[in-house]
Amino acid sequence: MDFKDYYKILGLERGATEDEVRKAYRKLARKYHPDVSKEHDAESRMRDVNEANDVLRDKEKRAAYDQLADHVARGGSPDGGFQPPPGWDEGFEFHRGPHAGPADHAEFSEFFSSLFGAAERRGAERRNYRARGEDHHAAIEIALEDALKGAEREITLRSQEIDAQGQPEWKTRTLSVKIPPGVHPGQYIRLAGQGMPGHGGEPAGDLYLEVRIAPHKLYRVEDRDLYMTLPITPTEGALGAQVQVPTPGGGVVEVTVPPNARNGLKLRLKERGLPGKPPGHLYLLLEIALPPADTEAVRKAYEQLAQAAPFNPRRHLGV
Repeated sequence: MDFKDYYKILGLERGATEDEVRKAYRKLARKYHPDVSKEHDAESRMRDVNEANDVLRDKEKRAAYDQLADHVARGGSPDGGFQPPPGWDEGFEFHRGPHAGPADHAEFSEFFSSLFGAAERRGAERRNYRARGEDHHAAIEIALEDALKGAEREITLRSQEIDAQGQPEWKTRTLSVKIPPGVHPGQYIRLAGQGMPGHGGEPAGDLYLEVRIAPHKLYRVEDRDLYMTLPITPTEGALGAQVQVPTPGGGVVEVTVPPNARNGLKLRLKERGLPGKPPGHLYLLLEIALPPADTEAVRKAYEQLAQAAPFNPRRHLGV
């Protein structure tokens, strides 16, 4: 069995484009088609043209064929004739595409069958394989308000799929997603049947959406708990006070700041976080905000405070 140079058969150079392959095939098909050609070897020539077109128009087959041709060019074809080396097609998957030409593969040459026949039989075996479709995973970012009250949102996802020619392509789809109240970061929302299609009539896989909550201007989310920085004045921190605080669910509550409250003190508002079983809490982190000394009256007040209550916050440093 001799090695066939499919580029030479179509009259092309090694780097020919897909469009050049298409044009060369059409030109030679008109010349050698047995129904119209007067050439004495039209049938065999047409078979070779169909084979060459089938291989060079398919990216996977062409890549594998080029790799094999390089092997032959380096002296990989012995005097006894060409035989594909073991594992020559490792890493490639071949598909019978709609552009393969009018001839059936069964009518192709021994050379073609020795290369691609077994691979396509393996593909047919895979097509008879029965299995549930693979699950897919994606991330979805939602607003805190959606996590608190629940919502229905449309999301757009991009995924890579294999087309009819066995080539990867990006596809976009839009899905309607119901967001349950109390969903928290890291939790998954399952969309049944929205994963990869099943094989052999088996059901499709599922799509799992990992929840992420967008940054909020007031609240930070940790699991089902919410954290908010609550600014207080030095007087409120020293003497204690009742201050008003907005809540995530809407409305305002009054919170007691205890006397001698320190910066960073954490107050808990029970079950004011994300809903659930059990619900989360809202934690208030106190932050003492100093009034700017931008007027004479404020500067004098600071001076009087320093005289009335001498205080060294660096005492523990030993200096």
